[in-house]
Amino acid sequence: MDTIEINKKSFWYSEWSFPILVGLMSAGVFAGTHMYYQYGVGAFNEVAIVAMLKAGMDGGSYGAAAAFGASFLFARILEGSLVGILDLGGSILTGVGIGIPAILLSIGWKAPIENFAFAIVMGLFLGIVIGIIITTVRKYTINQSNATFGADVMMGAGNSSGRFLGPLIILSAAGASIPIGIGATIGAVIFYLWKKPIAGGAILGAMILGAFFPIALK
Repeated sequence: MDTIEINKKSFWYSEWSFPILVGLMSAGVFAGTHMYYQYGVGAFNEVAIVAMLKAGMDGGSYGAAAAFGASFLFARILEGSLVGILDLGGSILTGVGIGIPAILLSIGWKAPIENFAFAIVMGLFLGIVIGIIITTVRKYTINQSNATFGADVMMGAGNSSGRFLGPLIILSAAGASIPIGIGATIGAVIFYLWKKPIAGGAILGAMILGAFFPIALK
């Protein structure tokens, strides 16, 4: 048995390990939010983002934290599915650590944030769901091809250089298939006209047309 086949059967290279790892990270981050909510320390995020949650705790309005965190989580799930690497800052720290707790608090469901054991279970569950969504979407889109199209090296750039990811995502999508490339281009143009980062539009466009025209290479 060659090395590739051995790696595929090991925990670190298996598809089912990714949701578990994301779940464990999410459990810790959600528990950190519980610590901050109860004791004022422990949140895993930047000060400015945690301040949004604090504003809701003081004033009772969690709209800003919920919208900001949830939008980051949604974007990073799509990005992780296409690019192949999950941005932990946007997805886990901001999305699971701030966005989802803010949504739960805004609807009056405080138990997952007030109870430590419940926070661990909730974070674990959310992380596993996120991991399953990413691996499933990626499996039925770009991973149906035998090539990565450079997608495995796209992430890791900071926010200041992230604006250069848009053209790279378009090129990767075009390399995956013509319909996916067209979708990424149209999405990027729409977001450019909307004066938003084109990377988000390219990802959304590629995912939408990719759902209708999946890659079926063998």
